[in-house]
Amino acid sequence: MPQAPLQQFYIPEEQSVYLLNHQDAQKLKDWVALCQAQLAQLGYQDIELIGKGAYGFVFAGSTSTGSTAAHYVFKFSRITLPTHLQERLEDEAFMLDQVSHPRIPRLITYQRARGQSILVMERAPGWNLEQISLKEGRLSPRLVIHIARQLGELLDALRQETGPNARPVVHGDIKPSNLVFDPATESVALIDWGSSVFAQLDARLQFVGANVMELMSDNLQQTNARLGDVYFIGEEQLNGALSSPRFDEQGVAGTLYALASAQSCRFGHRAIPASSLGLPVEFARTLDGMLDPDPQVRRNAGDYFLQAMPRMARTVMIDLPVAPPVPLVPVWARSARQEIDTVVYSSRKAFLREADAQETLNDVNDVQLDRYYKQFMQGMGETEKAFLASVSRLGKYPVVGGLAVRWEREGIYIDSSLNLHDPSLKPAFIEAVNNMVYLARAIHRQGVFKSCLFNARQTLHLERASPEASFYPGPTMTIGYELSAMPELENRTRLHSYFEDGPDPEELLILPGSIMGLLEQLNRIHHTGMIIFEALPQHLKIHSYYRLLDPAKEREFRTLLAGILAFVNQIEGLGVSGFMKMPYKDTRFFTHLERQPERFYPRDPREYIRKTAASATQK
Repeated sequence: MPQAPLQQFYIPEEQSVYLLNHQDAQKLKDWVALCQAQLAQLGYQDIELIGKGAYGFVFAGSTSTGSTAAHYVFKFSRITLPTHLQERLEDEAFMLDQVSHPRIPRLITYQRARGQSILVMERAPGWNLEQISLKEGRLSPRLVIHIARQLGELLDALRQETGPNARPVVHGDIKPSNLVFDPATESVALIDWGSSVFAQLDARLQFVGANVMELMSDNLQQTNARLGDVYFIGEEQLNGALSSPRFDEQGVAGTLYALASAQSCRFGHRAIPASSLGLPVEFARTLDGMLDPDPQVRRNAGDYFLQAMPRMARTVMIDLPVAPPVPLVPVWARSARQEIDTVVYSSRKAFLREADAQETLNDVNDVQLDRYYKQFMQGMGETEKAFLASVSRLGKYPVVGGLAVRWEREGIYIDSSLNLHDPSLKPAFIEAVNNMVYLARAIHRQGVFKSCLFNARQTLHLERASPEASFYPGPTMTIGYELSAMPELENRTRLHSYFEDGPDPEELLILPGSIMGLLEQLNRIHHTGMIIFEALPQHLKIHSYYRLLDPAKEREFRTLLAGILAFVNQIEGLGVSGFMKMPYKDTRFFTHLERQPERFYPRDPREYIRKTAASATQK
């Protein structure tokens, strides 16, 4: 049996627990329960899991003293990590203890319970800005400026040579999800100090407090920087430069850009520049400068940001009326009958990579780099990375369906079936979809990109004793589907076939002829959806989402799905194989567009509102 090189096939930062096999899922649940029990024994109440990442898990809890409650955050390191990575939690506690600022929740204690490290800190009120961005879409220019002023103050404070060690501190991982926003006061708090270090260089890139002996040591020849989130850190930090406050300038620039544009990364700034986002012109130009490819331009813009931000923040700004966004490709929204846990599967990414790209990061040993970057984005241009990240962002919504983007010389063709299961999120989701289209238009390649979005809660799991054994479905196992209440017509002149593009070069699993034959029969029935088979040594996952658009064919449709399941015992080899069908009656065509046009916040917002209202009245 051929041993295919298995990879992590999912772009999202964390795998859904519903994609784990039964044994691993149970281990995770048991470990979370153990953490909660330990916190309860230490006297904390209202304990809940509020986050997880590559290095650990985060819980919230509180203690009551009389009529007041104190709220805390608890970080546990993953016990599966090597010891040197588990010890980073103690390093984080030490660094957090070095900084004191109203916008930084303070350290309470660091302790070990039964061999498990626990970091306890204050809990900032509110929600992290990534959650708010996903819910609201593009933040208003007024709010972006307000947040920018606070981040400028934080940068100023961190680069001061104060505190016990009298050295600037580099946070190293400034991004929306590490900023907690309190809607009541519109204030932000900077959290997660796991990547923080003392700066080796100051803002002028001179060695910090270095005497002759330090300059001769190896400590200043090798970076002490830790890798933050590769979606937000700048080039210098990514490529292992000596740590400096400039790292956090880049984190702030990427964060403000992402919040203003409703993206989950910094990479889209060439196709969707800050000058196209309706921001005040001076601030937009500064932000574009901070994201510029030229390091000197970035540094000059960073200096200007810190010097001018207090003045820019004093500009009178009001929230302008915003028309609901119009989707560039169709988006359907209906309330979910069940909870959706979306996962994105994407194939055909290889053509997005540069032909002569340098593989510069292969020798960097970092958990986050392996999970988030090497598998998906290394060797791509900025806009290609942003495009992949935009598809990943769609998966952060409760959505099922698929996308097929085809780049040709004359432009791009997009076929889609996007079904959002929470209508309240539709405006923000449309902005995320439109960003994906803007980024696709700025890519000049020829090729096809396909992506499926499915509900991990509906994934079927089959186990086998060894890689030599066969997979057998349980007696009650079925492949689910939705049924349209009435037939939906399709333009037969553009009936999409599962097989029209040929075999996918990035899919490693070859399905048996019996299953392929049933898929061909299924293809003739009017439906939309996808099915993906993922074969691991002792575990088979079948991901699917189907919507039957011809109720008269339901019996035949159900029989074919049952037949596919019956033949999984013939699957051999390891890897992944998927098929997607969409109602291709509504292909959208777009010309190439390198860059979105400029659009700025009006000089006189009240006059702008008056003119807009007058224009609407005349219509």
